[in-house]
Amino acid sequence: MSFLDLIKNSVIKEFTGTITVGSVMLAVLISFIIALFIVFIYRKTFTGVVYSKSFVLCIILLSMITALIIKTISSNLALSLGMVGALSIVRFRTAVKEPVDTAFMFWAIAAGIMAGAGLYLIALIGSLILGVIYYISFGMGFKFKSQYLLVLRYNIISENEIVKRVHSLPKYKLKSKSFSKNIIESTYEIELFGKNKKKSRAASRQAAVALKGEDESDILYYFKDIEGLLNVSLISYQNDFGE
Repeated sequence: MSFLDLIKNSVIKEFTGTITVGSVMLAVLISFIIALFIVFIYRKTFTGVVYSKSFVLCIILLSMITALIIKTISSNLALSLGMVGALSIVRFRTAVKEPVDTAFMFWAIAAGIMAGAGLYLIALIGSLILGVIYYISFGMGFKFKSQYLLVLRYNIISENEIVKRVHSLPKYKLKSKSFSKNIIESTYEIELFGKNKKKSRAASRQAAVALKGEDESDILYYFKDIEGLLNVSLISYQNDFGE
């Protein structure tokens, strides 16, 4: 028997397994459980403006569908080659806004691949380790960041007072400024609470003497008594400050 025959026989042997309903159900169930854990981590660490339920459902379906595909092609060599060719022509045009969302999608796909290949223990333990590491990393670096867009529309005579009060905030960055006759509209990127929540909150309270409540929107009270102020808005925002 030649070397090529040995390779051929070993490859064919790997694809002669049979698929049972029980094995398929187990793979789908394991991938579903892991997907729920991935969704749990995603919801706990979500920092965007709008929470997308469709993306969460996509993670769950992506994991289970991947497990089904891997389970199907693992028993048939011809089918696996055909599946590779079919999937190679698929193109996804939907843009993913947050890079971390892409990572969660790859995580779901990887979990589905491992579950479909029958590596249940590796899939469960690996996902658990990834989730714990990511959650701890998130809590250490980003948990207390609350970023907003502060939009101020005011008369030009109020500019000095507006700038003075903005500069007293814990952290700010001018994003845009426009003029229309005697009216100015300025947009600032602000961070009310930094990594040290208590310290930053205290600094914000000292700067904003007029604040009354315990909510982030209290910052609006800091500007409302300025003469010439026409409008002030606070918009939830997610971005990284340039250091």
